[in-house]
Amino acid sequence: MITFDDMLNEQLQDPEFRKEYEAIQPEMDVIRAIVDARISQNLTQKELSERSGINQADISKIENGTRNPSLNLLKRLADGMGMTLKIEFVPKQQA
Repeated sequence: MITFDDMLNEQLQDPEFRKEYEAIQPEMDVIRAIVDARISQNLTQKELSERSGINQADISKIENGTRNPSLNLLKRLADGMGMTLKIEFVPKQQA
């Protein structure tokens, strides 16, 4: 049985696929961070909505990648989870 990582590694051999995959990586990292933080606190989207004052439908759209959150929205999400938002720039890795 082929794993997701095996399939991804195979697809990343295609330069065009790799370029597109790397282009969306920052957005995917933000989504993953939000979901991981929410789940680590055993919060539902509804509970996070109540804590942050952000509509649950908007949280769902952010988590499924159909809405790009503003920095203000990210700060409100962090506050709702009792966290601080940290954004950093890191050097690109050379292939």
